[in-house]
Amino acid sequence: MHYTEPDPKARSAETAEERLRRENWELKRQLEELRGGSHTTPAQRNFWRPSAITIWAIAVSVLVVFAIAFLAGYIPLERRRAVVLSEARQEQEALPRVEVIKVARSTRQSGLQLPGNIQPITEAPILARADGYVEKRMVDIGDRVKAGQSLAQIDAPELTDQVTQAKATVQQAQAALEQATANVQQGRTDMELARVMARRSSQLVTKGAVSKQEDDQAQAQYNSKLAALQALEKAIEVQRANIAAAQSNLERLQKMLSYSLVQAPFDGVITLRNVDVGALVNSGSTLLFRIAQTGILRTYVNVPQTYADSVKAGQSAVLTVSNLPGREFPGEVARNANALDPSSRTLLVEVRVPNPSNLLLPGMYALVGFRSIRADPPLLVPTEAMIVRADGAQIAVITPDHTVRLQKVEVGRDYGDRIEVLNGLREGEMIAANPSDTVRDGLKVDVVDISKPAK
Repeated sequence: MHYTEPDPKARSAETAEERLRRENWELKRQLEELRGGSHTTPAQRNFWRPSAITIWAIAVSVLVVFAIAFLAGYIPLERRRAVVLSEARQEQEALPRVEVIKVARSTRQSGLQLPGNIQPITEAPILARADGYVEKRMVDIGDRVKAGQSLAQIDAPELTDQVTQAKATVQQAQAALEQATANVQQGRTDMELARVMARRSSQLVTKGAVSKQEDDQAQAQYNSKLAALQALEKAIEVQRANIAAAQSNLERLQKMLSYSLVQAPFDGVITLRNVDVGALVNSGSTLLFRIAQTGILRTYVNVPQTYADSVKAGQSAVLTVSNLPGREFPGEVARNANALDPSSRTLLVEVRVPNPSNLLLPGMYALVGFRSIRADPPLLVPTEAMIVRADGAQIAVITPDHTVRLQKVEVGRDYGDRIEVLNGLREGEMIAANPSDTVRDGLKVDVVDISKPAK
């Protein structure tokens, strides 16, 4: 079957079906040429065709190349695979390596640092002792004052009037005493006259010159004058008591009037000023100033029960504050409460710190460090060595035959990178420095000693 090619002018207008037919014809023609069909041209019949030997030689060559490539890649791969399997087997059969350290005690010198609040050694509120108005104010907050220095003047007119009245009362009592003294002198004179008349009457009665009745009257008059003199003398004692009472009241009012000049009770600094000029103040209730003595400061700290017996009076201490880095202020334990607070199980301790340069201020937050000598220093282990599980804290102890033994322990104070062990370990035992999750009882290990001296 022969297919005639369409005219080029008509090729542009051919349909899709015609184009598919033309392409099918081309494929058939090329196939026939390859098969050497009868429809090939002479030029096509003279085209070179490989022989069967050549084809077999080419096929054998290709197979040899593929075999060489296969052997060149497969044999090294198998060798590497065998090496990996051997190393994995050796690693599986080898003992796990564990870094170990020796358990050692801490130093005998103990360091304890606790927070505390700085307070003045003496602090007192200054209240008004006189009723009135603030007439003058001499100091303000931050001023340093001396003992007896005037702080304010209070105008108290009512108290001044009471002092004047008390002075008049004293003068009146003194005048009454003088009058009672004159009355006593008059009574003594009358008593002496009555005594003389009674004695004379007694002498005349024995002679019969005076009747018995007249003598009795003379004796009765003498006794009356004597009683009157004793009453006048008692009146003097009463007037003296009145004078003492009046003078005492005057002194009290004068003392109250002296309180109108407010004075500093001790050397210190004014930390609070609560009034100004013209303010009305009441005795015993109005707070004028607050004064604090800052030459020596005291800091109260709460020491835990574990260290309560290691802090004694006279023990040295060191204060540090965050706003003065690198500065240390030496102090001394003044006293402690000698009783634990039942709510926090802590011991209240007072530390006194000299403050001559006034760098420390009352109300500051400070850290107080104590140093003491411990009779029985605790055992220390790294924090990484601690194993915390459901049944409590444990340590992986390595026995002499390199076997792991998980030992329960009782922990003490936590220093961050180290932990105190109170019970469960012995000094010199080997423990795992950083045990993994695979560590278990009875596990055989290969140990590497990395022990360091305890701090």
